[in-house]
Amino acid sequence: MTRWDDWLAAESAARDAAGLQRTLKPRAAEGATVDLAGNDYLGLSRDPAVMAAAAAAAQRWGGGAGASRLVTGTLELHAQLERELAAYLGQPAALVFSTGYHANLAVVSALGGRDALVVSDAHVHASLVDAVRLSRAPVEVVPHQDVAAVEAALAASDDRRALVLAESVYSVLGDAAPLVELAAVCERYDALLVVDEAHGIGVRGPGLVRQLGLAGHPHVLVTATLSKSLGSQGGAVLGPQSVVDHLVNRARPFIFDTGLAPASAGAALEALRQLRARPELSDVVRGRMDDLAAALGVVPSAGAVLSVPMSSPRVAVAAQAAALAQGVTVGCFRPPSVPDGVSRLRITVSAGIPEADWVRAVDVLVAVVKEHS
Repeated sequence: MTRWDDWLAAESAARDAAGLQRTLKPRAAEGATVDLAGNDYLGLSRDPAVMAAAAAAAQRWGGGAGASRLVTGTLELHAQLERELAAYLGQPAALVFSTGYHANLAVVSALGGRDALVVSDAHVHASLVDAVRLSRAPVEVVPHQDVAAVEAALAASDDRRALVLAESVYSVLGDAAPLVELAAVCERYDALLVVDEAHGIGVRGPGLVRQLGLAGHPHVLVTATLSKSLGSQGGAVLGPQSVVDHLVNRARPFIFDTGLAPASAGAALEALRQLRARPELSDVVRGRMDDLAAALGVVPSAGAVLSVPMSSPRVAVAAQAAALAQGVTVGCFRPPSVPDGVSRLRITVSAGIPEADWVRAVDVLVAVVKEHS
């Protein structure tokens, strides 16, 4: 035994004792359960047109982009996806990345730095937390949804270049950010509001930034993922062309990464077109969210993920297992994935689930939550 073996064994034992051990569980292509755990909010990942577009892109461009985008890895397909994403979100320009995680790493690390200040909501995604670390910028973490705290941090910033980090819809609590108020504060202090729209786009049409009239605002920048409502994989940063140009030249997660795979780009492009042609998909998600939240006696999410608090990590895991035993797969939020330390069932509402399956799943979840509350 090496010291590393001893350390890893101790870490594993500590996770077991706390009920926090996680394992990978491969699934078959054809699921045997109703999937309320994934991120396919609109059901587009299995849409025939989206799958056909992915296959066609792979046939035309190959299995991969072939290089970083500054070499030969920028494809006409990438440019088309960027144009249509920007148009849908009402933004001047877009830049596509291989993941949404990379998009957040890129924008904060390239726009931040030791001479800048980052003001971050306490509940932002791990990708933004890591982005701040990569940027080496000093950071002020403010209480969740506290606009006054953001303003106080900016007022004390000594006129440094500043970024404010928020999500349009927070994935754990499902609450919408006060974007209008945050944008106004950022405008007063000449700061840049970076809004992660991962859980807003699709579920809230073109996202809350555009819905609230903030698209194209000089103090608002958007990041997004292609892996949720658009049913594919990848990420994007959307905003002024000057920001896109800066990222192309300075963002290490963009410069040193291979371009987004053609199949993913093709799928995302077709999913975007489906979303534009079928806005009723968003309405289905909202309606199902309201109905499920009412049945479970919790506040509905502004997005597609409903969190149901559980008394402990072990109870949450037991409730998850009980739902699975009845053919319904749900997720489970446990520390350290939850910002407030409260374990929860994580239930994804999807427009892609047939109505009969959805009704049965709701009945199962009501019974499981009642049993484990």
